[in-house]
Amino acid sequence: MKADPITVTKVAAKRPFHVLVKPVGPVCNLACDYCFYLDKTGLYPGNTCFEMRDEVLVAHIRNYIESQPVHCKEVTFGWQGGEPTLRGVHFFRRVVALQQKYVRPGMKIVNTLQTNGVLLNDEWGIFLKQHHFLVGISIDGDEALHDHYRKTNSGKGSYQKVIRGLKCLQKHGVDVNVLTVIQQHNGDHARRVYQHLVGLGVQFIQFIPVVEPEPGKGVSCRSVSPEQFGRFMCEVFDCWRENDIGRVFISHFDNALGMSLGMPSSSCVHASVCGENLVAEHNGDVYSCDHLVFPSFRLGNLAQADYPDLIVTPVQQQFAASKPEAARLHCLNCPVRGLCNGACPAQRVDEHGEVSFTSGHYLCKGYYQFFSHISPYLSAMGQCLRRGLPPANYQRFLSL
Repeated sequence: MKADPITVTKVAAKRPFHVLVKPVGPVCNLACDYCFYLDKTGLYPGNTCFEMRDEVLVAHIRNYIESQPVHCKEVTFGWQGGEPTLRGVHFFRRVVALQQKYVRPGMKIVNTLQTNGVLLNDEWGIFLKQHHFLVGISIDGDEALHDHYRKTNSGKGSYQKVIRGLKCLQKHGVDVNVLTVIQQHNGDHARRVYQHLVGLGVQFIQFIPVVEPEPGKGVSCRSVSPEQFGRFMCEVFDCWRENDIGRVFISHFDNALGMSLGMPSSSCVHASVCGENLVAEHNGDVYSCDHLVFPSFRLGNLAQADYPDLIVTPVQQQFAASKPEAARLHCLNCPVRGLCNGACPAQRVDEHGEVSFTSGHYLCKGYYQFFSHISPYLSAMGQCLRRGLPPANYQRFLSL
């Protein structure tokens, strides 16, 4: 369906921004032990329905497109949860129809969907392929590693159901990215995790460390330690460079290579500033960040304000300023600052288990170990790219 030309009447943002949407809020059909989002139902006491209403969906899609800078050529819609597939295929058919209605001439729409994979079937596979969704599916390693924390609501392991979902996506040719959470239980098994994912036919992988603040204790026992995280990432990198360069793509490595060549970070974690990756809840409430869905970081609601107005609220501006300020306090003389940029502010957890944007980063030692380890390889791969050679030829330029 061809979109009708529209006139942008709202004030556009100065720079492109991203919004991660929760179409069923924090509701999920799994009960993963380390999930930081399930308890967000507490923000809406007495509410038993967390399905995004149509008027909220329309407000988000129209506002999100119209608020992008005038010359923005691509807009990415992110759908997450909770578990967004609980909303059903019919909801996402409506999403696509609205996007086609409001898209600007010459603008490309991209959709990403993060799922646990449990509900995926042929209907989903056909739809997601037809509309070119990029699907992230969460797998923490082989069955024993995955099931340790990723359980169903009845306490059983979810691995077999998740793998059925992955195979469904692969059968229909859907673009798939596996998201693997690094936590205390799988943190000592880097090669085992990586080789299992590759054995499943996965080509695109993203790793996210678990850092759970726990009042009075610092972080929870499920949290990956800084030393574990550093070793894990180094071991995966070595396994990848020995066997899979050009065949498997890992977001941490791709991003670091790009940054070493002077490109901006494609991940907010290692960007120099925060503040342009918002979260919209099922009822239209907008928050500073996926990791900061707390009353003190609520920016407003789409029924009362447009995205450009929310981005410049004092709460969001103060949050945006916190990352470079923390980097000045703790990272000024760090030799890997250009690749790390202080990492995620939400993981600056003090010894009392409080998130403090002026504290040191909990994973600082791990990031330092990882970036120090890969820096010579990044330099060699950069030499390859400058000469028009594949990065797999890095050994020709490697100086350790």
